[in-house]
Amino acid sequence: MKVAFKSDVGQVRSHNEDNGGFTHNKDGILLAVVADGMGGHQAGDVASKMTIELLSSKWQEAKGVTTPTSIELWLEQSITEINAHLFEHSLKHPQCQGMGTTLVAVVCTSQFVTYAHIGDSRAYLLNGNVFEQKTEDHTLVNELVRSGQITLLEAENHPRRNVILRALGTERTIKVDIKTIEWDEGSFILLCSDGLSNKIKDEEMFEVLKKDTSLEEKVVDLINDANERGGEDNISVALVFNSDQENRGDGDDR
Repeated sequence: MKVAFKSDVGQVRSHNEDNGGFTHNKDGILLAVVADGMGGHQAGDVASKMTIELLSSKWQEAKGVTTPTSIELWLEQSITEINAHLFEHSLKHPQCQGMGTTLVAVVCTSQFVTYAHIGDSRAYLLNGNVFEQKTEDHTLVNELVRSGQITLLEAENHPRRNVILRALGTERTIKVDIKTIEWDEGSFILLCSDGLSNKIKDEEMFEVLKKDTSLEEKVVDLINDANERGGEDNISVALVFNSDQENRGDGDDR
């Protein structure tokens, strides 16, 4: 398994509220994560950083969590616990009131990927020549599209397209989307914050991933493309390649 991660402040924001990275559990299984924080002042930074650190720490201590069922259960329990921790933190610290974060996380083995997500950070799968978004945005605009009230084209420039309906830490209880899918050797999983997906179309992401370049170069190319188109938001990208070559990170590359 090969992995690359990079987060960029973008061209407009003064600080980066995104966070992410990758780490392995005691069985050597990979976890990759991207979180996009929100809230006044530094609260978004706190929410995303706390989420990544807590989830990574929990995964590093996990052992025997190797099957789709056990991984799905672990993700649900861990994210629920982290949500409660964030929510209580916001209640105890006035400067963090209303803080929250999106989260997209994948646990990857050579046979399958289990992903969990809340908010509008996304997971994409490139399997062969098929590139598709696997997560569904928890946003007002996406609900309007699903209900037929607006078109996909109208959604791209909708004045309320940044309204998120579900986020980590904003409510006492949450619902997380969790699913396991198969993937083949040579496939990619791409995780990103909306700083990328709002600027780069799916077919353009596909073209970058198909280039004969390294994982790190692909991630940099995607971020550069988003910045060249305005870079109004923070941009974070995690890329996982399903190869038979072992390439472990230490969980601190974020």
